[in-house]
Amino acid sequence: MPEAALFSLSDKRGAQELAKALVDRGVAIYATSGTHAFLQGHGIPARDVEELTGFPALFGGRVKTLHPKVFGAILYDRSDPVHLDQMGRYAIPTISIVVVNLYPFEETIARNGTTPAQAIEQIDIGGVALLRAAAKNFDHVSVLTQPSQYAAFLQVQATPEALSTLRRRLAVAAFERVAQYDVAIAHYLATEGELLPSELPGALTLTVPLAQRLRYGENPQSRAAFYVERVDRLPEQLHGKALSYNNLLDVDATLRLLSRASLGAEFGSEHERYVRAAVVKHTVPCGVAQRSSVGKAVRDGLEADAVSAYGGVVAVDARLDLEAASALNRYFLEVVAAPSFDDDALELLRKKKNLRVMRFAPDLPDLLAHELRLRSALGGVLAEDDDPGASAESWRVVSARRPSSQEWHDLAFAWDVVRHVKSNGIVIVSGGTTRGICAGQTNRVSAVQIAAHRAGTKAQGAACASDGYFPFADGLEAAAQAGCRAVIAPGGSIRDAEVIAAADRLGIALVFSSHRYFLH
Repeated sequence: MPEAALFSLSDKRGAQELAKALVDRGVAIYATSGTHAFLQGHGIPARDVEELTGFPALFGGRVKTLHPKVFGAILYDRSDPVHLDQMGRYAIPTISIVVVNLYPFEETIARNGTTPAQAIEQIDIGGVALLRAAAKNFDHVSVLTQPSQYAAFLQVQATPEALSTLRRRLAVAAFERVAQYDVAIAHYLATEGELLPSELPGALTLTVPLAQRLRYGENPQSRAAFYVERVDRLPEQLHGKALSYNNLLDVDATLRLLSRASLGAEFGSEHERYVRAAVVKHTVPCGVAQRSSVGKAVRDGLEADAVSAYGGVVAVDARLDLEAASALNRYFLEVVAAPSFDDDALELLRKKKNLRVMRFAPDLPDLLAHELRLRSALGGVLAEDDDPGASAESWRVVSARRPSSQEWHDLAFAWDVVRHVKSNGIVIVSGGTTRGICAGQTNRVSAVQIAAHRAGTKAQGAACASDGYFPFADGLEAAAQAGCRAVIAPGGSIRDAEVIAAADRLGIALVFSSHRYFLH
């Protein structure tokens, strides 16, 4: 019997070119019904897999290839006499090439309005089994799971050693694809479609495909790569050098600062009216501003800490215009990101050869705010729901003086920013702009003092947010000494009464939150 290939494809890009090349080499083609019709329509001789199995597609197409003649043709050991005898006795052909991509389950569940029944029908059974069978027998079988593999496969046909090496790599890719597919199904059944209540998974399986190999990691001596499940969610790069490991971390941190998802209903609608610009350096915010126009927001965000903004990443949540681009053009920056750009603004930014210009989907910041966050620790993985919303956050004025309208606005903004600042974190805000930010200190009073020093005279009349409670009154006293008039922090210290008394003595409006926001 001649060598044969089995085609079963949902993604038929490049299939006719691959099949024609194989037919020209004398390879017989078997194909499942939809792929068979596609190949026949392109003038490529192919046999329906039903000719091999002797059965039509059953149960609405749920069973097509699950048959001993199909799996025997793929799995038999070409060097085993017993296998060879059984192959001849039962008229089983030799399938040495398996070209299969799976039902588009991930694409189906990504579409709005997909029902659980529709999703379940896109769970591939036969395709997964074919990939596993071919990958298991990689010494004799080539398994192709995506169109991008076809050209390399055809190039090595005349070189047995190269073909053997490629077959092993293709087998690895097939098992990785099956694992990724199964994880997507398990995650959907556990969290979507109202089948089960949303919860952290009982087992965490990471099968995130490689998106890009990076020049190096945080430092040049380290190897690094970027893996991502949803490539379609990635920002589009419009200009500049490739993103580095550190750029990717900074872009993530900057986009998260644009999310309004964490603002409560009481303040969210008020803040939604403003354009927000965020400047980040080494994942730490160094300037964030909310203004009525994108140009003002960018200018004030950069000027909030112009020294730290050097070499930073800037993102805005509105269309970037020429005024904003002109403000950005005065700084050395690594990345500028926005949901869209005016043509003249983009032209100006592109004059800087190495500046990376990124365009992201407007909903990406809020999507990032709700994803499961993963970190490695002690050889394992820590996972947390970034903003689980298990209980509604509540604020309580605990001082004698209540915040003014402007102070409420600045407190809400400062509180929304401080959750993105590494603990111990302090953010000082006035007029919708950060004036002083301090991150990563080992005691809270020092964090207040450093933030106040950065704010300088702009701390006068400002609002101050602390990501954790004040263990002593000295932290609040330092904020008051700098000129802050309103403070927000979590309650919960055994010395809360002393802190409240200090606020009343100093005329500070003090608000306690029911949530804290440590960031490590």
